[in-house]
Amino acid sequence: MTWSGDPAARGDPAGPPSLWSAQLGPPGPARPALAGDREADVVIVGAGFTGLWTAYHLLQLEPGRRVVIVERERAGFGASGRNGGWCSALFPRDGWAQRMRPALVEAVDGVGAVAAAEGIDCDYARAGTLTVATTPAQLARLRPGPGTSETTVVPTAGVPATSPATAVAGPRWLDATALAAMIRIPGALGGLFDPDCAALHPGRLARGLAAAVERRGATIHEGSPARAVGPGLVTTPAGQVRAPVVVRATEAYTASLPGARRELAPVYSLMIATAPLPAAAWDEIGWRDRFTLSDGRHLIIYAQRTADGRIALGGRGAPYHWGSRVSPAFDASPRVFEHLARVLAALFPAAAGVPVTHRWGGPLGVPRDWTPAVTFDASTGLAAAGGYVGDGVAASYLAGQTLAELVTGRRTHRTALPWVNHARRRWEVEPLRWAGINAGRLLAAAADRRENRVGRPSRLAGALDRLTGHS
Repeated sequence: MTWSGDPAARGDPAGPPSLWSAQLGPPGPARPALAGDREADVVIVGAGFTGLWTAYHLLQLEPGRRVVIVERERAGFGASGRNGGWCSALFPRDGWAQRMRPALVEAVDGVGAVAAAEGIDCDYARAGTLTVATTPAQLARLRPGPGTSETTVVPTAGVPATSPATAVAGPRWLDATALAAMIRIPGALGGLFDPDCAALHPGRLARGLAAAVERRGATIHEGSPARAVGPGLVTTPAGQVRAPVVVRATEAYTASLPGARRELAPVYSLMIATAPLPAAAWDEIGWRDRFTLSDGRHLIIYAQRTADGRIALGGRGAPYHWGSRVSPAFDASPRVFEHLARVLAALFPAAAGVPVTHRWGGPLGVPRDWTPAVTFDASTGLAAAGGYVGDGVAASYLAGQTLAELVTGRRTHRTALPWVNHARRRWEVEPLRWAGINAGRLLAAAADRRENRVGRPSRLAGALDRLTGHS
């Protein structure tokens, strides 16, 4: 298979700046674009987390390999540098979640270990994640069934799940009393605490990882959009890279490559961040440790307490654009930003008067079956990974590690995971793709409104599950 990209479809990096990019400051001079032809052992298309982790692990296994990365913008430009900063063991396909979990837990710890070893100050804090039930319908959906223990003892945050300092092994239900000792949210009825998640600064991780990859010998060419990607060859406007192994690591931007438009749908997720909260507000909220936070609604929201005392909160709700279009113009939506501000005020009344200082967004890659995959065809040398559905920080580490092992011919517990060489359905052609994805967004919002009104799970959720392939 050959992928080719139209440079006219490339995004102009002019969307609203994220909190993370603002805190990074000026990026400095761009890395040189590819000029002329060159040879490599592995060429990677995309300098986001997937491409960078693949290069990192390849050079860890075989330091002498010639690894070249071509990137149309700057390293970490896409979702890698502007996401919610969750490094979690969550996996979007329920049937595979438990099989994937041990390797993803290793990946959560692996990201922290590499950050420490490479001197990447990315505010890594492994304090878990909490999913709160804020309505009776959410309580019915989230609370484990009979036979699952309940606790009124708050788990010890900030320590690995394997540590004897915590009695938590995997997710554990907290009743309202235990929950209130961790965080105070109006009307909260309980929640699931999962210890296997870290909060971090994704911009600092992306920038630091790119530098670490270069120190290990890889070359990154920025401003070098891939016009054609096929067996043994990647073509850019000013040159070609020939290599026996070609890795496509383009995530949400895969759809801009003709021939791959139906592989991953670019779905937009938007975020807001407050100014640092005063101490009195944090005392009222009670959110002391840096565990990440969501609730049980259908139209997903996610939040973290940043290292400098802000609340960064994001969510879905922006429309999918016809033909899987991606544009910096789609990185902002006043309607979605206003919705997120209302969610922020409802969950944290003490933060309602704190200014929102940053608003931004970007696309993430969603497969038709909601299942990330890692693929490698030894006969052609073509490899790819992605489709993380928004949970890609730890998953991209695992994907890069797995690709490195597949490319170098190693067999490990990672190369036997179910997502390896998983054959996914492609998205429907337009207008079915546009209608289906936007219908799912509207169904999720309608299900939440109905549950808030009647207090029990909505039947619309069943239709949403069937539409997304979760039923």
